[in-house]
Amino acid sequence: MRKTAAENTNFRLKAVLDVLAEGVLSGDPQNAGTVLAEALVRVPLNAYEAELLSGGIPRGHKSLTTATAKLVKAGWLVKGRSGWTITEDGLRATVAFADAEAFSAALDAGTPVPAGTPLPVAAPVKPAAKKAPAKATKSEKAPSKAAKVVDKAAQLIEDAVAPVAKAVRGKKAAAAETSVEAVDQPEAVAVAGDFNTLLGAPENWAPQYDEAQMQLDVLDQLWKLSADIPAGYYTFKIALNRSWEENYGAFGAFDGANHELHHDGGQLTIRYDHRTRDITVN
Repeated sequence: MRKTAAENTNFRLKAVLDVLAEGVLSGDPQNAGTVLAEALVRVPLNAYEAELLSGGIPRGHKSLTTATAKLVKAGWLVKGRSGWTITEDGLRATVAFADAEAFSAALDAGTPVPAGTPLPVAAPVKPAAKKAPAKATKSEKAPSKAAKVVDKAAQLIEDAVAPVAKAVRGKKAAAAETSVEAVDQPEAVAVAGDFNTLLGAPENWAPQYDEAQMQLDVLDQLWKLSADIPAGYYTFKIALNRSWEENYGAFGAFDGANHELHHDGGQLTIRYDHRTRDITVN
């Protein structure tokens, strides 16, 4: 039976938790990008989900990224500046709702993890094989689990996002050949989001105000904004020239999904690279 896009997204959310749990058990945690890529490998995109949106991101990838907020709401995932972390309740959820359909139903219904659910345990380690007569060279060693995940993620990108990847590589190659002085920068760059009033602006999501503007560092050609804001969950986009006519969201996508920020409180610095559309937050 063919699954709907919503069902596939929920199944991928289960894969996200499974990958994070496996990382905890193996001591080999993965970053958010690799986790999402592995989830798409385990539950592949169908033709509809693989369609590229206006920002160049596959429909299913964007849906999954947005839907991870459901895991946060359930208390199974924490998104922080240092990456994504599965909670203890999230680990127990992988045991309580091991079946994909049961997991999907529990997530949609807000079903809590049953009391007494044990934490997952690592698979038993197989006895070491007898020593081979000849020691394998470094180049002959089997690839690590992390390397396999990276390989699968690369294949996914090649199949579903090849046009976008090619464009990004072209932009980066062009940037590498361009001197710092020759970079064509916009007249203004704003961080427009739901915390602009905390910066002193009259309203949120309004890129025209001075308080939302970033400052260009001429040495590294990065736009920067630093502020001290309270702990909380915030969303924002990068908007150019004090309007919404040209704006960039998650993954540097034009008019893409909002950037998500889980802030612990205190000093925060957002950096935007107009050459690649990348942002960093610390």
